[in-house]
This record gives sequence, structure tokens and C-alpha cells, in this order.
Amino acid sequence: MNYDIAIIGGGIIGLSTAWNIQNKFPQKSITILEKEPQIAQHQTGHNSGVIHSGIYYKPNSKKAKTCRAGIFLLEKFCKINEIPFKKCGKVIVATKHEELPNLQKLYENGKQNNLQGLEIIQKDQLREIEQNTAGIQALLVPETGVVDYTKVSQKLAEIIEKNGGKIQTGFRVTEIKCEHKRFILRSSNEEITANFLINASGLYSDRIARMASVQTEIQIIPFRGEYFRLNQEGEKLVNTLIYPVPNPSMPFLGVHFTKNIAGEVSIGPSAVLALAREGYRKMDIQPTDLAEILTTPAFWKLIKQIGKFASGEILRSFSKKAFVKAAQKMVPAITTNHIAEFESGVRAQAISKDGQLLDDFAIVQVENQIHILNAPSPAATASLAIGKSIADLIH
Repeated sequence: MNYDIAIIGGGIIGLSTAWNIQNKFPQKSITILEKEPQIAQHQTGHNSGVIHSGIYYKPNSKKAKTCRAGIFLLEKFCKINEIPFKKCGKVIVATKHEELPNLQKLYENGKQNNLQGLEIIQKDQLREIEQNTAGIQALLVPETGVVDYTKVSQKLAEIIEKNGGKIQTGFRVTEIKCEHKRFILRSSNEEITANFLINASGLYSDRIARMASVQTEIQIIPFRGEYFRLNQEGEKLVNTLIYPVPNPSMPFLGVHFTKNIAGEVSIGPSAVLALAREGYRKMDIQPTDLAEILTTPAFWKLIKQIGKFASGEILRSFSKKAFVKAAQKMVPAITTNHIAEFESGVRAQAISKDGQLLDDFAIVQVENQIHILNAPSPAATASLAIGKSIADLIH
């Protein structure tokens, strides 16, 4: 079976890429190869559901530009296809005076990224929005929203197949060969060929790139984001989305409150090293994955840089009391009686050979193949714009 284009990975990035390619090149045959029995089973399906505004990202970075473009495309897609979403807004809350300069910098950053309706609000104004917060000042971000990204993915898959694309689930790529500028992709019991290859495999993107003979210094390190969920009594304490002022040296936003499209409120995440690329639980260990992490010099360079931060995350991972204490900085009324463990996600965090956390999107093209090697948050928000930019690389 030969295709014009094969996409490895059936998450929202792979699906949006296929959808955009079909829009631009309706005559091209496309297949999506997904190793799981269903699409959107990993980062897409374990997503908080936030439509990010672009407040955090460096002006003129790929993240900032693609996020802003992605919001428009995502909301348009949802409206056309009757997928519920909500522009609920969020507040970024400063709980101590030392955080006020960074809050102001966020405001200025958002202005440079053309966010609309940004406003620094004082304590009394904050209480009108979130009466249970302990903030002394906050940044109101009206453009933030929520959606169910699994539903977006399912609709993309439906359209792709309706337009002649093929989604092959249960197809784990185990070998890639290139002969006469054509790719041969094999699983344990199947084989296809394609003229063009796109790697959108998320947690495995670095391995797939190397399998395709693309040498990259990027290494994927899996970080598990652990969440708790508020019970019905706890949900009354939160109206929208409440975020802390982030540490500018870390790519993780810290413990925050997210009210999803269904009205459920999650608290989190902690960010701890996962001992497997699919390490959704604390005791999930994959020896090959773990050995790869521990024998990577870049990982130990990273640990030297974030050791203090990591120790705090590990404490919150194993101590419900410590987790609640972090949440109480913003909402003091929260107690351990309000929360229960919720599902976790695993973030495919790319690092460089010198142990630096890569913050921006990294997309590499080598002749007739494209590899998405780093697509952290806000990749889901930006997914349709990412897919469009990839489709524009194909001629």
C-alpha cells in the first residue's frame, strides 16, 4: 500500500496536519499511523482542555505567533463543527509583593503578543471574580478558554476519513527504511510505503527521527503532571481558571485551578520525572526508557539546573498535604477533604545536549520528511496553526 504522505502519530498535531494537507492538496493520499487502538490517547487525551491565550510566550517566538493564530483557527473550527467551547477567562494571581514585578512583565508581554482585554486588577476587583482567592493583585486574561481536545480530534479524524484519508490504529512503527526516496514503514505485521513522512509522535518523536536516519541532539524527557480534582463542595470555591505567577526560569506553570468545559475543577499539575515515556502512574517503570534517561549526560546537566525545583515537585507528588498547601497559597479555603486524585498526563519535554529545557516549538525538515521534535503547551491550542505551517512546507 503506497501513500503520498504518511503521518506517524494520531494525536491532535498529527490529525490537524493531515486535515490541513487535505485542504491544500485534496488529491494527495494520506495515512495516519497510530500505535494505540484509538486516536488521541496520550498528550491530547490527557490535556487540561485550556485554550491558551499566549500570555506567557516570548514575543515573536514560534510559540507566541502560532498560539495566537491557532486560537482563531480552533474557535472557527469548533463553531463550524458545533464543538462546545467557552471563553471563560482566567486570573493570574500574585499572592506576595515579590511577585508583582513578574506580573507586570506578563502584562507587558501579553500586550506585545496582541492579547485583547488584559487588565491588572486589584484585590477588590479580583474578589468579584474569584471571591475565595488570597491574591493581592492579579492579571485578568479574558481570551483564555476551555474545550475538549479529544472531541476536536475525533471531529478532525471524521473529516479526514470522509475526505479519503486513512487512519490506521494499532500500527506501531518499528522500522523505517528509505529506498529510492520512498519510505518503507513497518510494524510487527504490516508494511506501507510513502513518498513523504511526517513525524508527529510526541513522546517518541526523537526516536522516530533517529529511526528515519535523522540525527538530532534533542532528547525527550518525560515529565508526569499529576492532578487532583475538587469534589462538589470544593468546586463552589472556584469560578473560572486561577493561575499563580510563574517562575520565569521554568517552563512549568505551577499548581493552578482549571474549570474544564464540563464544569469539573482540577488542581495541578505537579511536574515530576516519569520513569517511562508512558509513565502515567508513579510505579510505571519501563527499564529501557529509564536506562535511556539515566545514561543521557544532558539529563544530569538538567538536574543540576532544576534540582531545587524538582525536589519540591517530588514532595507534592508523594504528599497530599504538601500539594494542598501549594494550592492554599491562592485559595486558602481548600482542604484535603475537598480533593481526590485525578488522572495524570505525561509531557514530552525536549532538552538540548547541554541540558537546557527547550521552550519553543522545534520542527525540522530534511528533504521529504518533517519531524515535530518539540511541541509542548500550547501545542493543542496551536494545533491547527501548526498543521497549517507544516502543510505549507509541502510542495
